[in-house]
Amino acid sequence: MTTIIRADAAHDFLALVPVLAGYRPARSLVCIAFEGNRTSAVLRHDLPDDAHADALAGSLLGTLCRVPGIDGIAAVAYGDRPFDDDGLPHGNLLGRVVERAERAGFVVRDALSVAPNGWGSLFDAELPVGGRPLSLIEESAAVAAVPPEAVELAAGVAGTAAGLVRIPDSDSTIAAGIREILDGIVDRNPAVAEPTGDRIERALGDAVDPIVLVERIAAERGCGTVEELAWILHLASQPVIRDAIMLQAAFGPVIGELALDSGEDERPARAADLSDRQTGGRASPRTPGPDEQESVDGFLSRLMLGRSTIRPDADRVRVVLEVLATAAGNAPVGRRTGALCIAAWLSWSLGRGSAAGAFIDLALAEEPDHTMAGLLHRFLGLGELPEWAFSRPLPQSGAAADDTA
Repeated sequence: MTTIIRADAAHDFLALVPVLAGYRPARSLVCIAFEGNRTSAVLRHDLPDDAHADALAGSLLGTLCRVPGIDGIAAVAYGDRPFDDDGLPHGNLLGRVVERAERAGFVVRDALSVAPNGWGSLFDAELPVGGRPLSLIEESAAVAAVPPEAVELAAGVAGTAAGLVRIPDSDSTIAAGIREILDGIVDRNPAVAEPTGDRIERALGDAVDPIVLVERIAAERGCGTVEELAWILHLASQPVIRDAIMLQAAFGPVIGELALDSGEDERPARAADLSDRQTGGRASPRTPGPDEQESVDGFLSRLMLGRSTIRPDADRVRVVLEVLATAAGNAPVGRRTGALCIAAWLSWSLGRGSAAGAFIDLALAEEPDHTMAGLLHRFLGLGELPEWAFSRPLPQSGAAADDTA
């Protein structure tokens, strides 16, 4: 994201943080990175206990140092600890972040704490014992200039990583239809008037092909029918197709075709790459040298591991994520694990590591022994972001540079 911050005071900035993050943080450490006067990235972590404050500060700054072009940061701790005689809540954590940031050469614009009974800055020498009133944030005029849809998006509260996952409530009619189709695919009951396969083909036409279906969804031509939602859940339960959907949603149909064509013979190697990346085994796929030719499987493995500066199409990813969330919200218990794995990887591909972890937690809660969910759980636990998250996007063809001050 690239947004110009217009805040005259610290409370105005705090009023804008939910708009920048896309949710109202709670029990979180949020770090906003700046490139000049523009925000360049927003990083969120669950608040650590005091024993892990230094480790988190180090990890946070290690990530920020990889973001190109940033020269300043602001850190905000959102917690349940109130202002009292002990001073600024989470001041120790904020102090560690400030120390490491300044050591790394960043300008620290502010270090703020928002508590249930007030807010304050680590740099405010005249901070009252009880903090400054929350009403200053709530009544700030800074949000007035923000588009209404952005404010609406920021309305949700994320107390933990799970709060970043927006799965809609189940619709009883849609859920019943999905269950009927999925059961029909498994049972293949000859006594049924219209076999499930025939129903799917009649409803979806050529979109029974996973490549066509994903393209229909990504282009927002899918209407979210019961048949579409049930079919994407069914396809996501098949490992080869699941992985192809994952990559196609991010990088387009050519990559999806490559992943499908590689088939069962190559997928175990990609899974091994994912596993070895976590366990310190053999080296994960590298970019070939100028005189080397990379195999298709090596290329797909690097994409899955985020070892590439080729950026996913964020708009495609968001659309597919929305459909997957709807499907998962209406799926029978135990029949959505594959879809949740895809949603986790796609979230991670956008740099949303916390949301990705929450999707995997849901998947493992339903199927603790699911192979891909387990691999992704361990991989995401490394806390790494894909390389493309740290590369500058290519300029849009014909687009004018944004020089707004």
